Amino acid sequence: MSFVIERVLRSTPALSAFIAAHHADMQGTAPPESQHALAVERLFTPGIRLFATTAEGRIVATGALAPVEDGHEELKSMRTDPSMRGRGLGRAMLAFLIDDAAERGIRRLSLETGRHDFFAPARAMYAKAGFVECAAFGRYQPDENSAFMTLVPVPAIMVG
Repeated sequence: MSFVIERVLRSTPALSAFIAAHHADMQGTAPPESQHALAVERLFTPGIRLFATTAEGRIVATGALAPVEDGHEELKSMRTDPSMRGRGLGRAMLAFLIDDAAERGIRRLSLETGRHDFFAPARAMYAKAGFVECAAFGRYQPDENSAFMTLVPVPAIMVG
């Protein structure tokens, strides 16, 4: 299977549906106040860099980078289509995002994900890429439903 990762500059019906499915996937994994996924329109806020992986003409994965502070960005909207999981698309997107951040001089990447078992594969993927647990960052508050992870320093090249 060949796939392409490209920056997304505007929403489409397919992207909106993909992000809506992302939100639906997480329903019931934590109370609403502990769910921090961005609505599709928020992914086009200035400073956020959204990317989509396409294969055979359809979106199969997404990931975004959002500013936290100078030199520090957050991973957002990481999702792989459930029918495509286990094929390395999440790892490829993560490596792509790490490279994008490194190329722009970002020194720290952080993320918030759930502590529920549903998120265990994602936490394992992030840990394998070098992310370690950390305290709440940016606007987040400590939350028993959230796992916070960070990567410092951001490696120069992950994909190559």
